[in-house]
Amino acid sequence: MDDFVRNKLAEWGLSEWVEKFKDEQIDAESLRVLDDREIDNLIPKAGPRVKFKKNLKLLKEEENSNRETVNSVQCEQEHEEAADVVQVLPSTSDTGKRKSDLQSDASRLQSPAKRQCQSMPGFEESIILSDVKSIMTFVHARLNDQDKLSAFLKKKISDLETDKRELVGVFGKTGAGKSSLINAIIKEKNLLPSGSINACTSVMIKLEANTRSTKYEAEIEFITKEEWKDELWSFCQFLDNNEDQDKKDDDYRDAVEKLTALYGEEWKEKSSENLMENKYFKEIPEFLQSRRKILRCESANELSAKCVKYTRSDSKQGEGNEGKKWFWPLVKCVTVRVPNKSLLQHVTLVDLPGNGDCNKSRDQMWKGIVGDCSTVWIVTDINRAASEKAPWEILESVSSLIGNGGECQQIHFICTKSDLLDDSDDFSRAHIHDGIVMRNLQAKDGVRKEFNMRSKINKHFTDDSFKVFTVSSKEFLKGKHLSPEETEIPKLQGFLQDLNDCHSEIVNYVSGAYGILALIQGANSGGVDDKKGEVCSELERHMILQLANINKEMEETITAFEKCLNDGVEKSKRSYGEKLKNFLYHGKKGGGFCRVLKCVVENGGVHKPKNKTLINLNMKLASCLTDSIDEEFRKTFPNDSECGAFNGVIKTFSLNTDSLIEKYKNTELQLRFLKTEEEKIKAKLNRMIREQKKKVYSSLTETIVNIMEEGYKKAAEFRGEGQLYNMRETIKNHVHSKKDMFEQAKNTMLEKLRSLRRDILEILETTMKESFELSFKTDGSSLPDVSTELDMVKKRYDELPGTPDDEVSLTGFADQVETAEAWTQTGLTRGSAV
Repeated sequence: MDDFVRNKLAEWGLSEWVEKFKDEQIDAESLRVLDDREIDNLIPKAGPRVKFKKNLKLLKEEENSNRETVNSVQCEQEHEEAADVVQVLPSTSDTGKRKSDLQSDASRLQSPAKRQCQSMPGFEESIILSDVKSIMTFVHARLNDQDKLSAFLKKKISDLETDKRELVGVFGKTGAGKSSLINAIIKEKNLLPSGSINACTSVMIKLEANTRSTKYEAEIEFITKEEWKDELWSFCQFLDNNEDQDKKDDDYRDAVEKLTALYGEEWKEKSSENLMENKYFKEIPEFLQSRRKILRCESANELSAKCVKYTRSDSKQGEGNEGKKWFWPLVKCVTVRVPNKSLLQHVTLVDLPGNGDCNKSRDQMWKGIVGDCSTVWIVTDINRAASEKAPWEILESVSSLIGNGGECQQIHFICTKSDLLDDSDDFSRAHIHDGIVMRNLQAKDGVRKEFNMRSKINKHFTDDSFKVFTVSSKEFLKGKHLSPEETEIPKLQGFLQDLNDCHSEIVNYVSGAYGILALIQGANSGGVDDKKGEVCSELERHMILQLANINKEMEETITAFEKCLNDGVEKSKRSYGEKLKNFLYHGKKGGGFCRVLKCVVENGGVHKPKNKTLINLNMKLASCLTDSIDEEFRKTFPNDSECGAFNGVIKTFSLNTDSLIEKYKNTELQLRFLKTEEEKIKAKLNRMIREQKKKVYSSLTETIVNIMEEGYKKAAEFRGEGQLYNMRETIKNHVHSKKDMFEQAKNTMLEKLRSLRRDILEILETTMKESFELSFKTDGSSLPDVSTELDMVKKRYDELPGTPDDEVSLTGFADQVETAEAWTQTGLTRGSAV
């Protein structure tokens, strides 16, 4: 089961059937071809079954409509060019049925004329990918499920499918110019509103290309009813207990703003239970039904107007706004999809709050998105860009999440409104131009100097990964004083285009397909019987050498981490008392700090005051541990995709198939497959390591969170006189009694590293062994002839620029033998490398 099916069932109000669909392995492809009998078995209850059939029918109609729309805008061909399509189809040499089957796929293989009609970057590669996918779909259908090798090959073809999206996180306080910047970059002047409409800082907005339709769409995801009920209760309790609160207090204003947005003035006279009545949500039945709301419009203007109440709040609460509802307090995330935007085909821009949210599901989603960002944009007004606190506080607060705890490779510090110049009316256009350029250079220099002084950020990012841009959306559109290039908007567009380039994913798919077809044809043709045992022995020897090398490097890494963590534990034990004192007393007395500490203990050690720095006691307690391993961690798990984890040892893994091809000419097809398998498994491991390293890094703080939970709960129970004193003493005593938590955090992290080592070795060994054993030790006589398809895919593969060079260096191979022999004696081979 995939996310598409899960999301559709949730959208149709049929979440209770998710497990049934999962058990039956219903994916996006099989969902669309379910017949009535199969639906009856999946959903025996009449009511939900009728609802499912209705929605499935609507889905098919919508997809057919979208397909017709796409076809209608494609370039027309002349009749003689249609023959070009047929010429790229596989031959009919295998069976009499193949010709008609393959011709039915002709519409999916585009002619050269169509390719020439397209000018978007990367289009030629996308056509190659489309052609190869069509070929592999046809081959998949021809393989039977009757033997082990065919089942193995069908799974390999299915595993080829990849859809990688790059996330760019956009941070910046309200008024910094984020909306105007994004509108200018994607050339949609009126998509994201700005000006008198204030941003709602709790709503995340994703922006991506609409590849399914020519309409502008917004998919609105709400928090659950239960979550809003809990928030309501908290707001009402807070306001009832703080009637004398300063009306300018951020927490007070935040509560009042959310309640007023949704309920107007009614909330002042109602209990939290009354405010959950369905009448307040009749305009958004999707919220009550735990479904996502979909808006579809013909223009950006129309969609923007419809989205406002879900993402923004009007700052002009006057005539015309009486009784108007704003639903943003209930919204978790809005995904906006824009048609005809090749720039966003594989890139998602995400407008993010600066420090998460007090709502747990919103906060969890925020952390997940922030940790997945490959690039982060910090957007701020150019005026005092270097000295303004807000952007640097945002960057410092997320640095560990996007750095060692994430996968961010670049930080772009974007200074907006660079066209504004004091007293510009007194100068000529030439003087204004020169003044703007000079001021922008000075701003860049100031920002870079400030970055170099921020040690908290420098721990995670080098100077090379930090870039400064001075942009002007206004000048980009009007060009009064600056050329388009001088506004630096084209630079950011170029960066997104490069990021959007899915070339590596296309190469991986096409090379994988080439390898699979090589194996099918090699197994089908036979001819290696006399060399099977010899080749397998060579492959096993190479694999043992490589696994030994990887194991050695990872063991040394774990030892280095243990040494760092031991230092961190000792520093933590020496300093936690002083850290507690600075946090709990903080130089404040009275109700102000009491309310803050109350929020901290009620929220598991974390408080997210609006428009202020995040307060996190858990991170303070874990800081010596994280500081101790930051440098080693960045070296071991670099976010730079050019560098490999564990000093690149996995990146260099190889069975040396090229040298074996030279030695065993008649096994070339099988060995070609194994070579592509190497690249696929390394890509898979890199993705796994990228995800697991986030869990490894966060485990230090998470262990502290888990151990501190009991103390926070006890402290949160205090009320009335002496509340502040009792909370402070409870937290202090709990930490003193649990000071072995630093040792526990160390052990948890080391165990996660050892588990990662075991998984890497086991996946490499079992996957590669299965591949070469099935390649050489399984009868392939029942496999179809794919010689034509193999030639076609090889041609497509050769057309791709930058495909991996066939020559693989053997330097240093012999030096691994001694290490391998010692490692083999430990018994950590053939599936036991755990």
